[in-house]
Amino acid sequence: MLEISDLNVYYGESHILRNVDLHVPAGKMVCLIGRNGVGKTTLMKSVIGLLKPRTGYIALDGEIIDRKSPDLRARMGIGYVPQGREIIPRLTVEENLLIGLEARGNSRQSAKIPSEIFELFPVLKTMLTRMGGDLSGGQQQQLAIARALMGNPRLLVLDEPTEGIQPSIILDIEAAIRQVVATMGVSVLLVEQHLHFVRQADIYYAMQKGGIVASGATSELSQDTIQRFLAV
Repeated sequence: MLEISDLNVYYGESHILRNVDLHVPAGKMVCLIGRNGVGKTTLMKSVIGLLKPRTGYIALDGEIIDRKSPDLRARMGIGYVPQGREIIPRLTVEENLLIGLEARGNSRQSAKIPSEIFELFPVLKTMLTRMGGDLSGGQQQQLAIARALMGNPRLLVLDEPTEGIQPSIILDIEAAIRQVVATMGVSVLLVEQHLHFVRQADIYYAMQKGGIVASGATSELSQDTIQRFLAV
């Protein structure tokens, strides 16, 4: 599905990502862990095309995409939920959702929201006419994920989806993402610090100083690795 090989990314002359290798298999959830400032968000932005690598490559289903623009990557099937959610506050929930159709170049005219969206996030069905800015943080996060799913992605990229969200909503989001993987065949790459959510993934990669320093099945995630790479 997603293959990242020997990726090096710079901000100006600052070397941020160093020889990163990472693989997201089809139909699996992969979690990227690491303390603040190690390069996790930089890697997410590189995957979606907001940052260009100096060396190395990113491939989606065998096709090199690291020189393609973000809109082309979206049309190829990469959905993105950024840190901070970035829903549009002065649009309604329904309007925010319909914007997600544009990721694949689809028109919003006469479009309908699939029932699967409301099965994943029932609260959104009761709030379609409310302004996005009036929702709680947890509701906005559910809206941001639902908006990304409206584009029918093959790969869903999530940057800290539980940041600043109450525990009960975190469990709802965890369940929804697992359902997306299990029933829709969507692959997921996420950055996460919440240990319970990390353990929902199939595979983890740990970052330190811009490089991948550990990886494996989350079922084998040791307490030592947790203490080294997850913020407390």
